[in-house]
Amino acid sequence: MRLLALFLAGLLLAAAQPVPAGSSKISVVAGGVPLDVYTHKPANYRGGPLILVFHGVQRNAEDYRDWAVVLAERFGAIVAAPHFDKERFSVEAYQRGGVIRDGVLQPAERWTYAKVPALIAALRAREGRPDLPVTIIGHSAGGQFVQRMAALFPEHGAVRVVAANPGSHIFPRTDWPYGFGFGGLGADDAMLRRYLAAPLTLYLGTGDTDPNHPSLTRDEDSMRQGPHRYARGQALWDYAQKLARERGWPCHWRKVETPGIAHDAAKMFAAKEVEDALFGTD
Repeated sequence: MRLLALFLAGLLLAAAQPVPAGSSKISVVAGGVPLDVYTHKPANYRGGPLILVFHGVQRNAEDYRDWAVVLAERFGAIVAAPHFDKERFSVEAYQRGGVIRDGVLQPAERWTYAKVPALIAALRAREGRPDLPVTIIGHSAGGQFVQRMAALFPEHGAVRVVAANPGSHIFPRTDWPYGFGFGGLGADDAMLRRYLAAPLTLYLGTGDTDPNHPSLTRDEDSMRQGPHRYARGQALWDYAQKLARERGWPCHWRKVETPGIAHDAAKMFAAKEVEDALFGTD
């Protein structure tokens, strides 16, 4: 019993350790699921925000952490990039958040999105800062994940959610199926209005215009949003602004563009416009 008690005490002590300085990999249990989380904390960290970074379709969280080091150092922030592996998180579970599985709408507590506030809570606990401000940014497939989360799961706990160069979008409309709209979710005007009120930023590279990019989805639902990523982002923005005007609803979205950058997470993170995307206000 004494050995077991010491072992458990050691686990609690390890869990309480702050995020290490420099670049590291830690394990975090979020919603009962252990996740590898790649982190970077500046050597001179002085209590800046937490930036959660969501990787693309290659599931290369370590690369995304490396590309986001510039964010940590520039803004005095902790960067954390969780890894959602393909074995446990299919496209349905990652890009689309596990909202519908095998054609069946799931309860919200089973959505992948529900792991995000648990992840944030665990990282805050490590830092001993329950009020540590959090900004979320996802690129490409990660941009799809965070945007759909902003649409459906406002309990994510972030100050702002930044969707960078998603390949497809969730539009605030009920006549398109979920993933691309709110069809099949039993949505009403209140859900659409809440989506428009979300603290969402569309962060678009104006050079992301290749209609033949190898990871660009070309199914019918994606193609009716536009021929390439930049066009699809513009189409969503225009639709949301028009809907908000017609209904008299507030829209708290922001659109930030970085000129000439194509589908490149490292360049998106290094661009001067990323500060406006992450922390800007209008």
